[in-house]
Amino acid sequence: MTRLNITRPTWIALACVATLSGCSLMPAYERPASPVPAAYPVAASAPAATSAATSAEAGDIGWREFFADEHLRQVLALALANNRDLRVAALNIDKARAQYRVQDAALYPAVSATGSQSATRTADTLRAPGNPEISRQYSVGVGVSAWELDLFGRVRSLGAQALQQFLATEEARRSTHISLVAEVANAWLTLGADQERLALAQRTLASQGESYRLSQRSFEVGVTSALALRQAQTSVDSARVDVARYTAQVAQDRNALQLLVGSALPDGLLPTNLADALNALPELPGGLPSALLERRPDVLQAEHQLKAANANIGAARAAFYPRISLTASAGSASSELSELFRAGSGTWSFIPQVSLPIFDGGANRANLDIAKIDRDIGVAQYEKAIQTAFREVSDALAQRSTVGDQLEAQQSLVDATAESDRLSRARFSRGVDSYLAVLDSQRSLYGAQQNLIGTRLSRMSNLVTLYKVLGGGWSEGRAGG
Repeated sequence: MTRLNITRPTWIALACVATLSGCSLMPAYERPASPVPAAYPVAASAPAATSAATSAEAGDIGWREFFADEHLRQVLALALANNRDLRVAALNIDKARAQYRVQDAALYPAVSATGSQSATRTADTLRAPGNPEISRQYSVGVGVSAWELDLFGRVRSLGAQALQQFLATEEARRSTHISLVAEVANAWLTLGADQERLALAQRTLASQGESYRLSQRSFEVGVTSALALRQAQTSVDSARVDVARYTAQVAQDRNALQLLVGSALPDGLLPTNLADALNALPELPGGLPSALLERRPDVLQAEHQLKAANANIGAARAAFYPRISLTASAGSASSELSELFRAGSGTWSFIPQVSLPIFDGGANRANLDIAKIDRDIGVAQYEKAIQTAFREVSDALAQRSTVGDQLEAQQSLVDATAESDRLSRARFSRGVDSYLAVLDSQRSLYGAQQNLIGTRLSRMSNLVTLYKVLGGGWSEGRAGG
């Protein structure tokens, strides 16, 4: 076995180098100040949070706890298992993790073993008499090639950048997860609302069809005028148009939901109407502090990207300083394979290399400027992410403060138009009013009922949106895994 002899001064120099390797030119990270108020501008009619603890728990409610409808839970579970966007997000995490491992490995020397054999034939005109025509050389060795001593933290800065990119990718997956939960829930609720709209249109068509047949018989015996008959026909045709429209809409809703889920959906998991899910969503507390936005994955993703840009400045600064790389090897060489490991065949080499930038045409300065600008861009993007999140929560809270009043007013309108429809039919049957008054009351009732479905859908979608923008939907919650 051949031992590599290194003098004492060399060991001292290497120890100093190892000590200097901990230096870094990466600037200290400071989180930018939040560019939004400390509290959301919630309307006075919005319910206030009972306590700070209650507010903080709003984003911690698992989707299995938040969505109480068992069919919706099963649909969400299928989507989380089969959705392709979520699958790509998970694979991006694996890719970013591998890239970080590649960059982190640069901190350590790569040791490789080599073995070689070379053969050379000497031309007859060049060789001396008695010399062999072919010479051979065998060698084996273990060595390190171009290992950079990280004196000024260039490699560590690049490793820190790769780590932050990996963490940002993980937050991107969480954001995709939360968005998917909200999109599937809204698609499921929309399908239920359109199913109910279709059922209402079908009932209206049947009712209008019966009225039209009665008007037609009355016209045939001379009791009803042709104008009243045509007015009844317009109601039938309008209802037919709505039936066809909502039938197509229901089919499109099913296709959209199936795309989000990523697999075929059993009919038993689909909603038949919106009323089935009215009590499926709990109320969320209002008056939440804006500091909760720092827990949103998209905000955390922007901060990790800012930290990555900050780390890149350290790598750009290190380019102004010397770079030292070491190449070393030790092994054995011989002209005969049988003598490869005999005494006296040992070889070694030690090649340190220093590279000091003297003139690069301003490239290093430009790279540092680019790194600083990227950091400033990251700050702006981080602040924009907070502002966007703040607006989304504020908008959801503002809508929630009024959607209850809208629903109450719309229900009152439906009740009033239903009573108006009953009275107009009674007056028509007694001959007090024409059939035109009946048609007007029927159309008003039908429109009010359709709007009531839309208002109920808006209320439930608002709860889902508020749950999403508060960062909920990532954890499966305590209700099960």
